[in-house]
Parts: sequence; structure tokens; C-alpha cells
Amino acid sequence: MNPAERLLKYVIIRTPSDEHSETVPSSSCQFELAQHLSRELFTMGITDVKVDTKCYLYAHIPPSPGCEDRPCLGFIAHLDTVSDFCDRRVSPEVHEDYDGRDLPLGSSGRILSPEMFPHLKDLKDRTLITSDGTTILGADDKAGIAEIMTLAEQLISENIPHGPVSIAFTPDEEIGMGASHFDLGEFGADFAYTLDGDTEGEIQYENFNAAKAVFEIRGVNVHPGSAKDIMVNASLVAMEINALLPAHETPRDTEGYDGFYHLTDMKGDTGSAELRYIIRDHDAEKFEERKKTLQNIEKSMNEKWGQDTVKLTITDQYRNMSEVISGCMHLIENAKKACENAGVTPLILPIRGGTDGAQLSFRGLPCPNLGTGGHGYHGPYEHITAEGMEAACRVALELVKIYAGS
Repeated sequence: MNPAERLLKYVIIRTPSDEHSETVPSSSCQFELAQHLSRELFTMGITDVKVDTKCYLYAHIPPSPGCEDRPCLGFIAHLDTVSDFCDRRVSPEVHEDYDGRDLPLGSSGRILSPEMFPHLKDLKDRTLITSDGTTILGADDKAGIAEIMTLAEQLISENIPHGPVSIAFTPDEEIGMGASHFDLGEFGADFAYTLDGDTEGEIQYENFNAAKAVFEIRGVNVHPGSAKDIMVNASLVAMEINALLPAHETPRDTEGYDGFYHLTDMKGDTGSAELRYIIRDHDAEKFEERKKTLQNIEKSMNEKWGQDTVKLTITDQYRNMSEVISGCMHLIENAKKACENAGVTPLILPIRGGTDGAQLSFRGLPCPNLGTGGHGYHGPYEHITAEGMEAACRVALELVKIYAGS
């Protein structure tokens, strides 16, 4: 089975994680996909497979004869998807020989357009896979899962020489918890790659430093007819807070190594309000400055509107893995070589986000990220090509060969 065929099977199993849940995994639906993958691995002939009580799947492929002393190479992808645009069954659509032009997404009224995504012109004549425009597709990161599963099948069925290979599929990556309960001992790899990137050929080892920030605002609500010098409208204070942030340091206005503040959701009325942000920056010093900016806003609002009007909570999420990967650059050099061997142009780019690999790197498992061939993640315009997935598989296979010394 090729990776695109696998993807079409996996995406119809809904696996949105839930950031408001206190369970692990955050949504029980993730077990359905994990168990499906476990059965599929057993069918391939891989018997060392385990799904633990927290929905982490671990599998191990023993080395080929003569390759027992090679390092253990790991591959990781995540089971969950974002919860946005995932309130119903995903209906994937396959568009063969895509013409590179505007593409209606089912009857949703949405158009996948080169005007919004200029790279679509480069996907002309490929087999394009989308949703019907009412949901995400789920290629983030079921494409990575499909590619790893295809790699495993190739290693087993084609008798390709290889060292020991470890596989893991994690829950709750999209809510920043994918590495939290990852069992490094069970996984057993010396180093690994996540398959959780975009364009095929991407090699990423520089990610954002990340935190989430929550402003809780307590207002004073009285009758508007007698509110003079008494009322503190929490919703207006929230608007004032957001207005104090740099207007052009948002995801829409930044690229490359630029950091940002991103207002993810808000709620409120006169009596109370809440603003939720994520903060991102590749540079550690600038990241700390961003957190300090928010703290200064909290201080100034309380000085203006009264002590305890505003409460800010900042929670660090992950750090830039380049601090770790810089000490084992063979992972990057070999990934470049694998791309070249596979006929894929290597693209070394910073991650404008994070992966499980960022946290795992700081726990002792160096783990850069590779592209899967997908684009437009986290929304109804998500898309991927069968050819891009095939290329990602070739890169992963070449990595196995390189570390096997073949």
C-alpha cells in the first residue's frame, strides 16, 4: 500500500485533541487510530508493538543480519489533529492531474487558490489530496504516520539492510503535550526524526521558543446609568491590552525567524474577560523580552484600573532544539544526503512552530524534523500530493540506508 492510500484510510478516523481536557490522552478517539495502526504493524510481521495506557504506540524493527551494531534510528509522528474544523467526519477528495488553478473544495464554497497559496502552481500535474472544504484534511500529521508505516512495510517486505529501527506515534502533540509522557526507554532509539513538516525535502532543527499567555480580567459591573467613575468594563480593558501589543508582530505579518504574539481566542462581557495568546520567537533573548512586554502590560493595567484587575499567567511550552542539535549535526548532514540520494531538493528551514522533537531533544533524544509533503495545515485549505508523500518516503528510506552503512 502506498502512503497516499494509507492517508485516505487514516484521515477518516477523527482524532482531534482537546486542550481543555485533563485526561491523557486528551481525547479517547486517538486510541482508535493507535489500535488500528498496531494491528496493521502486526499484519506486516512486526510483532514488537505496544500501545500503552496513555495512547503512545511504540514498535521496533530488529536489525538485519550484520547490522546489529548500527545505531538505533527512530521515526516519530503524532496521532492527533487540531480541533478546529474537525467537528464532523473528514471526507477526503482526490484530484488527479491537478491543473494548478483554482480548485473548488466540494460544495463548501471555499476555493483552494494559487492566489492564496502560490506554491500550487508547482503542484501542477500531480495528484492533489484535499478535504471537501468543511473540515481539515488531517495530513498534519497522518501523512507522517502513513509515510512511516510505508517505510516499515518496505523494510520488512523488500529485505532492505537496516540497523535497528524504532517507531513511535504520540497523542496530543497539537496541544503541546505529545512528548510529556513519552517513554524514552521503551522507544530505545539513539536519535530520531519526526515526520511532521511541510514540503518534501524540508529539514528543520531550529524551532520557536514557545509559551502560552492568559490574561484574566476582572471588571466592575454596575448599572450603566450610574456608572460614572465606577464601572470598569472588562471587555474594553481586554481591547486595550491587545492594542498595546506591536501591531505588526502577528503571524500574518511575520516569516522566517520573525517572532510574534498570536491572539488565539477571547471571551468576555462587562464583568469579566479573558485573552489567550501564544508567544513565539527563535531567539531566546527576544523570547524573554516578549514575555516581559506582557508582564509590563499587566502592571500598567493594574496601575490604571486597580490592583488585581488583570492577572497574567505565562506557561513555557518548548525551547529551540538547535541548542541540542548543534552538537550532533550528522543528523542534518545525513538528512541532506538522504534527500539528494532520493532525488529531492533539501530545504533547511526554521520551523515556525514546534514538534514533539523539540521537547524530546532536551530530554536526551536529538530529534530534528522532516517534511511530509503537506501544506496549509490547521484549516480547511490543507492539502498534500501523493507525489510529495512518495518523496518523503524515499528520503526516510535513504536515511535508514545511510545509518545502516549501505
